Amino acid sequence: MATQTVEALVEGGKASAAPPLGPALGPLGVNIGQVIAKINEKTGAFKGMQVPIKVTVDTATKTFDVSVGTPPASALIKKEAGVEKGSGNPKLEKIANIKIEQIIKIAKMKEGSLMGKTMTDRVKEVLGTCFSMGIMVEGKAARDTIRDVEAGMFAEEIKLGKTELTAEELKEVETQRKQLEEELKAKRASFEATAKSIIAAMVGKPRGTIKAKLIESGIPTSLIEELLPVEAAGAAAAPGAAAPKKEEGKKDEKKK
Repeated sequence: MATQTVEALVEGGKASAAPPLGPALGPLGVNIGQVIAKINEKTGAFKGMQVPIKVTVDTATKTFDVSVGTPPASALIKKEAGVEKGSGNPKLEKIANIKIEQIIKIAKMKEGSLMGKTMTDRVKEVLGTCFSMGIMVEGKAARDTIRDVEAGMFAEEIKLGKTELTAEELKEVETQRKQLEEELKAKRASFEATAKSIIAAMVGKPRGTIKAKLIESGIPTSLIEELLPVEAAGAAAAPGAAAPKKEEGKKDEKKK
């Protein structure tokens, strides 16, 4: 049986006959509308995410098969948590709090591409990704939840493969996300006010000195770089700019 394969990355549930799929499928003689419908049916659960798909066509019978890969674990975690991106400072800033059932769901979806040999190992692997993104699980830093898994705290949920949340639990996840978002906004505003006060009080001093004071005061590095650009060192560098001219003057004197 001779076959040809078309691979592409599509948005979950929103594939279309536009490039790259349409032009690639057209020469194969399949019903493009049917292929697109099947792709959207199989990728509907990944709405808002880029999903790898593969269409295998029997060139003789024009029948086809659609296989769907899964987005990266980080993309699935963001979807479950309802966030657009991970934390910029995951150790200190937590941006969402999800349930163990959502972790099990992701571990099952990524079963074929995770390193863990058992479901428990795969759950721990997903939790590790959560920790690097600043996503809490069951009200704790994901690293602590890994210890709970190792202690058998969620053995029953993992054994049963529980992945569904009640409407009340889903509402709780969303409420906590919004709460953490507001807390982070308030914390950033406080850091920003402190940083601006320090910078204003140290005008004219070398940038390195100001930066050291900001770090000492607990201001996040990302905010320091945002509020204290390299250009701020211009004033401190200016006096040194005259040095080369003096040296040139000395050289001229020697020539005389």
